[in-house]
Amino acid sequence: MSSLLSISPLSTRISLPRRSPIIRSTKTICAQCRRSFAANAILASGHNKWSKIRHDKAAADQKKNTQRNVFAKQMTLLSKMYGPDPNMNPQLASIISQAKKAGMPKVGIDIAIARGQGKTETGAGLETATLEVMMAPSVAMVIDIESDNKQRSLKDLRPMVKKFGATVTPTAFLFTRRGRAVLGRGGDDSDGANPTKTEREKADFDDLMMQALEAGAEDVEADDEGNVVLWTQPNMTHKVAQDFAKSSGLSILSSDIIWSCTSDKARVDDPEAAVTLAKLLAAVREYPGVQAVYTNAERGDVSEEVWSAVEEVLDS
Repeated sequence: MSSLLSISPLSTRISLPRRSPIIRSTKTICAQCRRSFAANAILASGHNKWSKIRHDKAAADQKKNTQRNVFAKQMTLLSKMYGPDPNMNPQLASIISQAKKAGMPKVGIDIAIARGQGKTETGAGLETATLEVMMAPSVAMVIDIESDNKQRSLKDLRPMVKKFGATVTPTAFLFTRRGRAVLGRGGDDSDGANPTKTEREKADFDDLMMQALEAGAEDVEADDEGNVVLWTQPNMTHKVAQDFAKSSGLSILSSDIIWSCTSDKARVDDPEAAVTLAKLLAAVREYPGVQAVYTNAERGDVSEEVWSAVEEVLDS
C-alpha cells in the first residue's frame, strides 16, 4: 500500500499514482450537422407522404376541371344553337342536370349558358382574341380567348406562358381555320354478342357519310368512339351540323371552328419537355376566358402516362 500511496510528513498533499493520459478526439461535429442527420429520415418520410397526397389531389383536380370544361362546352353550344332557356331547350336542361350532379358550381353553369349568347353572366358583351405561342422543341400553339376585356386577358396570359419557357410569337401561319362538328347516337347501343356488328356499323357509316356530304360537309370521318366527325367551311359549320343531325337522327356533341395544323407535327421526345408542356396547357386552360388551345405537338419517345396529361387539356 505504501508503494501506491505516500504521505509527506511536511505536507498533507497526497500523491496519486500516475495514469495514462486520456486521448480525446479534437474533431467535433457541429450541432447543425447532427440535427440534419437526425431529422432527415423523418422529413423525407413526411415529404414523400405529402408529395403523394399533393400529386393525387392535383390529378383529381385536373380530372374535375376537364369534366367541367366538357360540360361548359356542351352548355355553350346548346345555348347558342337552341336558346338559353332550359325549359325550351331539353338538351340543355339535361346537360345542366348532369353538371350539377358532378358538382359544377352554379356560377360556372350560368357563365357557360351566357357565353352561348355572346355575353358574360352579367350581360356584358364578349370580345374574342388569340394568343400565339411557341415553346421548345418547335411546339406551336394558338390560344382562343373570349372575354369581356380581351386586353386584360392577353396581359394576364403573356407572363403565364413565359413562366414555362414559352415565347409569344406569330404561329397562326402554321394552322388554318376549319369547321368541325362531332355527332353521335347519344348512347351506347353496342351488342358484344352480335357477330355482324362491325359490318352493320360500316354500312351505317357509308350511309351517314353520303348524308353528311349532301348536307354540305367537305370531309367525313369516324373517331375512336364511333362518332361521326364533319369537316366544313368555317362559316357553314353550325348549319351543316344541324342539317345532318335532322337527316341522320344523330345528336350534335360539339360544333366548333378550330385551328387545324397544316405543317409537319412537332415531335416531343423529351419527357421533361412533355411534362412542362402539360403544365403550361393546364395553367392556360384554368384561366377564365380561354376557350380552346390548339397545338402542332405530337407524341414522340415519351410514355403514354406522361403524354396523357398533355392530351387531357388539348382541343386538337
